[in-house]
Amino acid sequence: MSKSKSPIESPVEALIDATMMLSKRVDAMQFGDPVTHVYNPLSYAADLHHQYLRMCQPASCKIVLLGMNPGPWGMAQTGVPFGEIAAVRDFLKIDGVVASPPDPHPKRPVVGMACEKSEVSGRRLWGLFQKKFGTASSFFKHHFVLNYCPLVFMESSARNRTPDKLPADQRKPLDEACDQHLAEYLRILQPKHLVGIGVYAEKCFQRVAPTVCDDASIHRVLHPSPASPAANTDWAGKVTATMIDAGLW
Repeated sequence: MSKSKSPIESPVEALIDATMMLSKRVDAMQFGDPVTHVYNPLSYAADLHHQYLRMCQPASCKIVLLGMNPGPWGMAQTGVPFGEIAAVRDFLKIDGVVASPPDPHPKRPVVGMACEKSEVSGRRLWGLFQKKFGTASSFFKHHFVLNYCPLVFMESSARNRTPDKLPADQRKPLDEACDQHLAEYLRILQPKHLVGIGVYAEKCFQRVAPTVCDDASIHRVLHPSPASPAANTDWAGKVTATMIDAGLW
C-alpha cells in the first residue's frame, strides 16, 4: 500500500508558523536598563494576530509595507500592525479576546478591543487604505503590512523606547531574529515592491531583501507618527503622492 502524501503547508500557515517561531525567540531574550517592561503581542494577542495574517493573499501580494514595532495603543492592544482599535474592528473586521502581558506596566494596561485610546499612526495609515481601497479585501489583494520588531519596550516611567534605541548588546540578537523573520516573510510572499514606513524600516528592507528577493524595488513613505511635524499636515496626501510617483498606485 502506498503511503499517503503529507499535506503541503499553505503560504498563510507558513506565515503563522514563522511568526510563532519569532515569538518564542524574542520571549527568550533578556532586556535591561533603561527598559523595565516588554510586551509581546504575538503571544498574548496571538488569536487576533493570526486572524490578521489570514487576510494576506500571498498569490497576488505585490507590495509589502513595513513599520518598526508596535505602539502602546495600537498593536500592543490588538496584535495587528498599526492596529488602531476602530480600524481593526470596523475596517479589518477583526475581533477577539486579548490576554494581558505577563508583567504589565500600570500606566500601559492591555485591555484589547476595549481600549478607548486611539493610536494616531494606525488611524492615519489604515484610514488612508480604507479611503483608497474601500474594503480590506481589496487592499489585501496586492498589499500587506508588517512590523519589523514585534516587541513593545517601556521605561520605568512608561515612556516608549524604540528598538533602535536599545543598548547594542541587547539590540544585536533582536535584530538577528527579526532579520531572519523578515527574510522568511519575503521568501514566502515574493513581493515586487517593498515600502518602508519611515527611514528605519527602509533600512531594514535594504539590509534583508537582497538575500531573498533582490529584484524587488525599495521605497520609503513618511511615517504617520504625530511626533513627526511633516506627518501632521496632509500625511495621507503626501504618502499618496509618493506611491503614485513610485508607480505603485
